[in-house]
Amino acid sequence: MAHQFFFSPRILDNLPAPESGFNVVQDILEPRLRLYVTARGIKTFFTRKRVHGKDERIIIGRWPKISIEDARAEVLKKISIASRPVPIRRNGIMFDKLVQVYINQKIRRSAKGLKKLERAVARHWAPLMQTKVLSITTKDLEKIHEKIHKNTGVATANRMLEILNSVFKFACENGHIRENPVKGIKKIQNVIKKPKFGSREFARILSAIKKEKNPVLRCAFLMLVFGFARKSEIFAMRWRDLDFNNDTWLLRPLSDPAVVLLRNIPQSGPWVFPSHGRHLTDPRTAWKKLITSVGLPDVQMNDIYKYMIRQLNWTSDREQLRKNMNKVLTNIDVL
Repeated sequence: MAHQFFFSPRILDNLPAPESGFNVVQDILEPRLRLYVTARGIKTFFTRKRVHGKDERIIIGRWPKISIEDARAEVLKKISIASRPVPIRRNGIMFDKLVQVYINQKIRRSAKGLKKLERAVARHWAPLMQTKVLSITTKDLEKIHEKIHKNTGVATANRMLEILNSVFKFACENGHIRENPVKGIKKIQNVIKKPKFGSREFARILSAIKKEKNPVLRCAFLMLVFGFARKSEIFAMRWRDLDFNNDTWLLRPLSDPAVVLLRNIPQSGPWVFPSHGRHLTDPRTAWKKLITSVGLPDVQMNDIYKYMIRQLNWTSDREQLRKNMNKVLTNIDVL
């Protein structure tokens, strides 16, 4: 908060300069009048005003070139000028031109990031490109927002709405329109319905996994069951991390079915589950086909891990944990 006192020539002349940065003082007679003192001893009158949604510092002039009385009189004039609406330009700008100007002046991204943004803009806002900004309505933008939501999902629709809002704020600030048509459009709420995944659903998924024709995928999906680990860990398994003498993987115990499965996989490289020279990452197409075949299209690969870990009694004792894993797999009859 600025230090407040009655501005007088004697006091302002003797205000000390800060060692660095600047200090701000405030007039008691005209509280909207302030003065900042820089480290070089420069003293400048200013006032503050919220202009187009932003808090702006409005410079009045330097002391002593402008007197205290004149500075007080200028406060109201400066605020009135700043409060005036930006005059609307007569020549209506086209939306594609507005977007390009906005990107050039406001967006700070790498060349790759700019190209990505431009592709998204061209794809999602195509119906608006050859339209005058003055003629674009809230209904037009609501249709665009809903179309993006339908085609690409909630996250993309809401992100593009944020950018669109910034574009039209920029248009208001530069006198292309008077009001922002995006202002009344609400973001779409991302309601996630968690599908039920219990013993019946698990049995159907397991049956489908056993029928998978691709041997690498079949073994990888079975390890989601036998390994009691997340898919990212399972798919990135290395042969060097397995110890078949102690039946462990990275010092964690392996269940008996996991050991049998892994021993039967041929070692053709560093990865247990290879794919295109690397390890398996995200076989979403194969998984989607598998879960659709059993009528469970919303089940995720990590739902298997979550289901298995719920059945497991965790303990820090390695041998006891192995026994608990085998007990779970016996109870749900995975073989």
